[in-house]
Amino acid sequence: MASDNDETWETLIEDFRPRLRELVVVERVLDHVHFIEKEQKEQIRQKARSEGNIAAVELLINAVVKKPHTLGWFRAFVDALQNGGCEYAADCMECKLPGPEEEAENDYCVRLIQVLSPGLLSMKTDDVCEHCYSEELLTHEDYEIIRAEIANRGSISGARELLRNIVRGRPGWFSKFLKILRDTEHQYLFELTGGGASPDCDKPGSDEKLPSQKDEPKGSEGVTGENPASTESRCSSPDFMDTSTTEDPEDTDLYEGASTDSRRLPNSLEPSQPAARGREDADIVLRDYQMDVARPALKGKNIIICLPTGSGKTRVAVYITIKHLDCRRAEGQSGKVVVLVNKIPLVEQHFTAEFLPFLKQNYKVERVSGDCQLKISFTEIVKKNDVIICTAQILENYLERSNKGEDEGVNLSDLTLIVIDECHHTQKGGVYNHIMMRYLKQKHKNTRLKKEQKQTVPLPQILGLTASPGVGGATKMDKAVDHILKICANLDASKIMTGSLGEYKKEPRKKTLTVEDRKEDPFGDVIKKIMNAIHTHAELSPTCDLGSQNYEQWVVQKKVKATTDEDHKVRVCAEHLHLYNEGLNLGNTIRMRDAFSFLNKSHEEELKKKISPDEDQKIQITETERFLFNLFKENKEELQTLAQNPDYENDSLSKLQSKILHEFSSREEARGIIFTKTRRSAIALSQWIQENLKFADIGVKASYVIGGGDQSVVKPMTSAERNDVLSKFRSGDVNLLIATTVAEEGLDIPACNFVIRYGLVTNEIAMIQAEGRGRAEDSTYTLVEVKNSGVAGKEYVNEYRKDMMHKAIDKIKTMNQGDYDKQILEFQMQAILEEKVRVTKKKHKDMKTENPSEVKFSCRGCSLDVCSGEDIQVIENIHRVNVTPEFSELFNLTENTTLQERLLDYETNGFISCKNCGQRWGSMMMYRGIECPCLHVKNFVVTCSGKKIGKCTKWSELAVKFSAFDYAENARRVAESSDDDETA
Repeated sequence: MASDNDETWETLIEDFRPRLRELVVVERVLDHVHFIEKEQKEQIRQKARSEGNIAAVELLINAVVKKPHTLGWFRAFVDALQNGGCEYAADCMECKLPGPEEEAENDYCVRLIQVLSPGLLSMKTDDVCEHCYSEELLTHEDYEIIRAEIANRGSISGARELLRNIVRGRPGWFSKFLKILRDTEHQYLFELTGGGASPDCDKPGSDEKLPSQKDEPKGSEGVTGENPASTESRCSSPDFMDTSTTEDPEDTDLYEGASTDSRRLPNSLEPSQPAARGREDADIVLRDYQMDVARPALKGKNIIICLPTGSGKTRVAVYITIKHLDCRRAEGQSGKVVVLVNKIPLVEQHFTAEFLPFLKQNYKVERVSGDCQLKISFTEIVKKNDVIICTAQILENYLERSNKGEDEGVNLSDLTLIVIDECHHTQKGGVYNHIMMRYLKQKHKNTRLKKEQKQTVPLPQILGLTASPGVGGATKMDKAVDHILKICANLDASKIMTGSLGEYKKEPRKKTLTVEDRKEDPFGDVIKKIMNAIHTHAELSPTCDLGSQNYEQWVVQKKVKATTDEDHKVRVCAEHLHLYNEGLNLGNTIRMRDAFSFLNKSHEEELKKKISPDEDQKIQITETERFLFNLFKENKEELQTLAQNPDYENDSLSKLQSKILHEFSSREEARGIIFTKTRRSAIALSQWIQENLKFADIGVKASYVIGGGDQSVVKPMTSAERNDVLSKFRSGDVNLLIATTVAEEGLDIPACNFVIRYGLVTNEIAMIQAEGRGRAEDSTYTLVEVKNSGVAGKEYVNEYRKDMMHKAIDKIKTMNQGDYDKQILEFQMQAILEEKVRVTKKKHKDMKTENPSEVKFSCRGCSLDVCSGEDIQVIENIHRVNVTPEFSELFNLTENTTLQERLLDYETNGFISCKNCGQRWGSMMMYRGIECPCLHVKNFVVTCSGKKIGKCTKWSELAVKFSAFDYAENARRVAESSDDDETA
């Protein structure tokens, strides 16, 4: 009988094999399949890494149906599918199938999402992910992977992962997804996916149906691919080619499949200015491999030069620049070269160390960046100089000015050569892409103009520089090839040039240091005890381990829901749980005393909110807040005592200490960089090293470098502070730098001979860039694990991707030039079409349809009604202020000396908070002599037409057009008020 059952189950699996290929995620299911041998599991995993998930599913199914079977094998397989988050696949195995009509409709919905995915990638992935998770469209593991994808590789990559996961769900997921798009204010996407017929489509009794297959728009296949012939004919059409470029730049992906690991960093390092090398009288002598990669560019071709970090890419660019200018001068023409970088510090580095020394005798060289006042007269700088080194955003701003005709700007036709540093960033919707999209549109307009025998617009030569184009998350070679080809298309590159470095090749010695769990963790146990007490008080029941990423996501979910529901008890408990969870994680990364300091400071900041600057005014403290304050107070002494005991420190710090001691004791002159994940850990590690006598004894002199953006609660570094630290690092006054990822690209310190990544792994591009910071001979690259970080596995994947990247580049280089040019043209046409879609979407998004009187704002902390949209005015299209007398009665003003900013016509020097509960609402801004309370929307619960928006972090997310600030009227009001005071 058992044998008959086995045969039936084998037949069932074979019948559903095509469906299982689509629904099963191998990596997640394998962990729960216990009847397959370990060796075979590893083979399946290797298959997934090398050939992709579908090929690995085939291998998994073969292993499952292979005889002889163990007892209960089929039930175990179904359970593995269920536990691995593949519920629909498990349903198929148990014959819990939808009806034929429902199944056909589900298949159509899956196909619709695939076709429309380029448009859907622009979603606010954070919000959609949270709602999908709460609606059970995503499992815990799905949610964790998507959140990690967003953090490591950006919103678009996260959106792609989210779409891949939801389409594997049980039938019925589509209607939930439509509702989520509408609930998260994605009206355009809601309508795009067929949800626009009725605003009440998700309500019982609604007649709205999903779009049927017969209603599918004709030509939808053009979203993902296009016949080259039809592409060419459409190129010739004026309607197609006259694409508007008046939109504002924003982050979008040019391609539906171009996921990128690169991220825009907050603010980069600002290297010191080394003395010019005095090479003005000497010609540049290139090495053989450098000359090989430069040759096509010397003939005027657009190319990408892909060489390892430290191999002299910038020097090649200098050489090409000189020859380009010399050649044009010999022909009696002027040349104009712009060198674009993506970080402010690289402007000074390229100017002082590379371009100026070799060009200043014969050509005028200037640099302009966000830190430089010269950007105000950028147009004049371009006119008066031969070579301009600048941040890409400055050029984009002036191209846009010229396009809009607002004032004098810069045109691409003014330039003859553009050098793009770190050009792998051109594969996502950053500023490089905006510049190159202008180029591509004009290039293809020129094709039309040429056919019509009209005057074309001259365009500059393009030279891209990179060490690592990456593979865009590809798991198959053809996808990796496509990813790199799309970068080539973006840069209009006729070739991608690589070279063999031969004797000049430097490969750092690599090593991974694993860690052991603590035998005892009393410090962490006390934090967990506090967290469990909060769970009991708030009646919360977490389903995951405290300190894990899953737990953090669960807490965020609770906080968002409680805010929307105005459940202040749960909201404030969730906020404190979030802090304690971070404290647990810090205890695994840095010293316990630093983790305690973080918790103690957070507690003090919360207490300060409850202290009114007016002694007669009492700020409300709820029973829950009093409970939370007392809970920390009761455990504070024990936590502080345990934090001082070195016996309980984490093993990662021990491994890091040993590695640093080894590097400094085994080298004649050690100089290294430690990369870590957060600003807080960078500062704490620097303090730990400075206070440790063992390091002082062997001459370790440490300092830290972090970003300059304000995305973090940790105070950023100013440019001057970063400049000072890097100057000391170059000179040797500092020989150990602790840095966040802000230092991964562009930092050029020839004497750096070891790199340590401490619990930090992102993608293959970042890995290659970090390895390249070790420029000296005999450099080492070490990865130190941190508990729950999973860095060792991620690094293995990055090594695999790095190898795939090199193979993909080699494959592209062997392509027939005709086939290469054809693919480049197709990708460029696709990019232009998608740009048109993006512009249309943006226009739709920018339509402010909500009546300000229908928008209400209430305090996030106590639900106090604060104001309506009619009370809010906008200063300089940026600042939302409320200057009504009624509003001034609702807040306290607290001076904050650390907040002082003076920017042209306004300054801020204090913050405003709710008189009732102490919740911060924003800052007090002095605008041309008028005090203007400036509101930060994230501190309010917003209600639009009776519907609450629990999480609104940016004003741009509201479809409301507020009235402009009337300075004259408000100045008159202030003057009258002053007169009344004097009369009184």
